Amino acid sequence: SNPLHRQVHQDMQQPLCHYFIASSHNTYLSGDQLLSQSRAEMYACVLQAGCRCVEVDCWDGPDGEPVVHHGYTLTSKILFRDVAETINKYAFIKNEFPVILSIENHCSIQQQKKIAQYLKEIFGDKLDLSSVSTGDPRQLPSPQDLKGKILVKV
Repeated sequence: SNPLHRQVHQDMQQPLCHYFIASSHNTYLSGDQLLSQSRAEMYACVLQAGCRCVEVDCWDGPDGEPVVHHGYTLTSKILFRDVAETINKYAFIKNEFPVILSIENHCSIQQQKKIAQYLKEIFGDKLDLSSVSTGDPRQLPSPQDLKGKILVKV
């Protein structure tokens, strides 16, 4: 057998849209999507398991603090800030390729501003604030270009 065939080579220089991305749905839930607990620790688990796109369902919470939960159900609520801090802590422990936050936004403008503030404060330089035109997917940056970056998809 050819020894070259024993090596795995992953070309991570292509535009991001050329790749399948391991994604999580309702990442914050520890069980079923109607009654279970929302837990920030679930983000730690999936990120360390190789997931690169996590879902964050954001809703207006009390005292001007946005919360994460599965809307219109009996799932418990957790603070958006706690979710962002957990993602920041675990995003790149086992994998340096970018993490996409898939934010489902149900918040008022006031609490959206709070979310933006937390994203900037907690992720700092990891937060990718470059503007990407979706007109030509060949112009998207590669996973290699985005190592260590947090991308936001709303």
